[in-house]
Amino acid sequence: MEKEKIKILLVDDEPDIIEFISYNLDKEGYEIFTASNGHDAIEIANQTSLDLIILDIMMPEMDGIETCYKLRDIPGTKETIIAFLTARGEDYTQVAGLEAGADDFIIKPIKPRVLSSKVESLLRRRPSGSDQQEQDDASLIIDKERFLVIKEGEKITLPKKEFELLLLLSSIPERVFARDEIYRKIWGTQLIVGDRTIDVHIRKLREKLGGEYIQTIKGVGYKFNPLEAQEAE
Repeated sequence: MEKEKIKILLVDDEPDIIEFISYNLDKEGYEIFTASNGHDAIEIANQTSLDLIILDIMMPEMDGIETCYKLRDIPGTKETIIAFLTARGEDYTQVAGLEAGADDFIIKPIKPRVLSSKVESLLRRRPSGSDQQEQDDASLIIDKERFLVIKEGEKITLPKKEFELLLLLSSIPERVFARDEIYRKIWGTQLIVGDRTIDVHIRKLREKLGGEYIQTIKGVGYKFNPLEAQEAE
């Protein structure tokens, strides 16, 4: 997809921030939509197919966390990359954002060149049309093309980071992936995340898929366990 076709929604109640980000991303050839509150953001998301949403956390009436939850309920934005724009770096803020379905954080203030690089990095996380391989673990199918998990015939749509984490763990069943390796491969080296980031995503995957697939190796990391699915064959 060419840059001029990529649609980005900016949501912030501070006009100068909207103007600064819009100006710099518009120069890069992106199509920019803006909203000053969560209600307008949801309306735009219902009407437009978006590639990326940059969402402020601290907004009046409906804050970014609540807005993110509502955006994830919209079928068209279930797979859209959502990054919170925030000056707050506390772990609890990041955990709340991840719980709401966010993929990443952009810490403000941010320099134009860093912003451009960050946006490009975020957009690279979108599913590639060439990824058509399916991983079939008996009762569990991971469809890379549709960014979809099918468990015993039931379709389960996961947020980006949850899907990427599941895809990584299942790529080599029964291999233990260390926490540092997971951080590096899923979140990259540019993002500073809290210690609970992986734990939040693992817990949410277990809630949706069942606890039998992902095993915790205490003090090391996690592994994908296909044994239960094999027994069901």
